[in-house]
Amino acid sequence: MKAIIPVAGIGSRLRPHTHTQPKSLIPVAGKPILAHIVDSLIKEQIDEFVFIIGYLGDKIEKYIKTTYPQVTSHFVVQADGKGTGHALWLAQELFNDGKPIIIVFGDTIVQADLKKILNSEKTLLGVKRVNDPRYFGVAEIDDDGLITRLIEKPNIPKSNQALVGIYKICETKQLVDALNYNIEHEVISRGEYQLTDALMRMIENGVKMYSYNVEAWFDCGKKDILLKTNAILLKSNNYKKANINDYSNSIIIEPVFIGKNSQISNSIIGPNVSIGDDVILNYSIIKNSIIGPYSHLENANLDNSIIGNDASLRGLSLTLNLGDSTEINFG
Repeated sequence: MKAIIPVAGIGSRLRPHTHTQPKSLIPVAGKPILAHIVDSLIKEQIDEFVFIIGYLGDKIEKYIKTTYPQVTSHFVVQADGKGTGHALWLAQELFNDGKPIIIVFGDTIVQADLKKILNSEKTLLGVKRVNDPRYFGVAEIDDDGLITRLIEKPNIPKSNQALVGIYKICETKQLVDALNYNIEHEVISRGEYQLTDALMRMIENGVKMYSYNVEAWFDCGKKDILLKTNAILLKSNNYKKANINDYSNSIIIEPVFIGKNSQISNSIIGPNVSIGDDVILNYSIIKNSIIGPYSHLENANLDNSIIGNDASLRGLSLTLNLGDSTEINFG
């Protein structure tokens, strides 16, 4: 089975990081968002991937070819941001063979039983109940789990079941037909060709699609959600704990991920901190943050922060000699 992963988005909500780095390569809990997705699929014996790339796509292609040389990878370029439906339409020749595919959006980390999804003989769309579904594709579902209607970011939602960006599609020829129809007839929602609209056309043509409730869903398109995702994944059993004996005169408060060749001294790190490879930290206090590789921080006091790759930060170092009854407020 092939995995189709659209990763052409600009990632405007994560600027300035996405000015120089694709959103899918931003690290969380020790590795890029995209690596969490690819690793989970490889674990379930998926060995052929189609990446739909666009903005800074050369970096994604280089990362995949370097990190996963053992898998078969195809790269399709979406030069214009015309939506997920348009992205799939561009890649149709790579899955127009009638065989099932799995589609996973490249900025979404989902905790779900992938084996059950992949082995299902039904077309399944991952869903999760949300408080405000107006910002997502929404599925209306009957009592048997059959999806009766799909709509992209409705103003007045009739359901709070959001599409989470993972789709097991069995009827791939019908998907291609629906994509071609929508492009030809300019079926556009929110200014773009949406995959949601193509799936809805398939439903209208008689294709049965069922919902699948995922355990957890992290849409890593915003800073706060990215940091929350980092904390949750670090608390799972899959991350490698830092060896506190490796870092001079420092306190490590788990959970913390520290990459290879990083140097930490005279610092307090954690909880919920992910540090990339070859980072230098000295006289710093870091918690609830992500520090990109090759960064150098001195005298930094950070909370709920994201530091990009190869960044340098030198904070304020003070020496004080205070007399009695003195009050100083740096806030």
